[in-house]
Amino acid sequence: MTFQDWQKRGQYHSIFNRQVFVIDEGEAEDTLVVLHGYPTCSYDYWKVLPILTKRFRVIIHDHLGFGLSDKPKNYSYSLIEQADVAIQLWKQLDLKKIHLLAHDYGTSVATEIIARRNMGYEPIEIKSATIGNGSMLIEMAKLLPIQKILRHKFWGPIVANMISESIFKRNMRKIWADRSKIEEEELTVLWQMLEFKDTFSVMHEISTYTKERAFFWNRWIGGLAKTDLPINLLWADKDPVAIIEMAHVLHKKIPNNRLKILPNLGHYLMLEDADLYAKSVIEMIDNLPNWSA
Repeated sequence: MTFQDWQKRGQYHSIFNRQVFVIDEGEAEDTLVVLHGYPTCSYDYWKVLPILTKRFRVIIHDHLGFGLSDKPKNYSYSLIEQADVAIQLWKQLDLKKIHLLAHDYGTSVATEIIARRNMGYEPIEIKSATIGNGSMLIEMAKLLPIQKILRHKFWGPIVANMISESIFKRNMRKIWADRSKIEEEELTVLWQMLEFKDTFSVMHEISTYTKERAFFWNRWIGGLAKTDLPINLLWADKDPVAIIEMAHVLHKKIPNNRLKILPNLGHYLMLEDADLYAKSVIEMIDNLPNWSA
């Protein structure tokens, strides 16, 4: 799947006067909305999309600052605002009920949406949330050195503009469990997505999201601990960043949850084993326990 092929599959929606790239495929009655990770984009799901669309209408958008969406320089890139954009997009698409799927960066956008639901704001009914391999418990995260540098006030903007394709690919390879499963074309397309509209000019601002995970810890992790929403934890066990121990801690903290561990996979589990990942998502959503019974 080339950069151009992916670009042709989606369309743009104007959200708060910004252009947001959206993939919207499948004709099923149930809708699955997807919140992707950092520093990548909706392209992460190109392999699983044909499987997921057999069961759901699937909607994936690129967060502002990512992929094919706008990358404004006069923008906060707060996870709070990314949640605003996601909700507004779903409202514009006239969605009524959704299942939520989130990975990495997207898990914190999801927890902000769940926190609002806890407070009575639920413009679209959320039927379940499936989250995984996101460093929501930031105190446990094993951030890569480049992640730490990019969020630094002084060095972040400088280093962002020094990132080359080879540096990007080298860092991505570090977070695959089985490097033999890495497809060079995939990494090339992900790099092209970063080059598109110059992500590097805003990467420092985007990278400060890890600080928000600490600042809003009680709102987001506390929100998960209070929610009555069915939560699926779908986690790869060989992720060197969002380590498997996080999943076990979240499993203890969240009241209505199930944990499924996918063995011998790394951070980008949907690219490493698309079939296993997609079928696990479908199985977990289709077999939600009735905790209220």
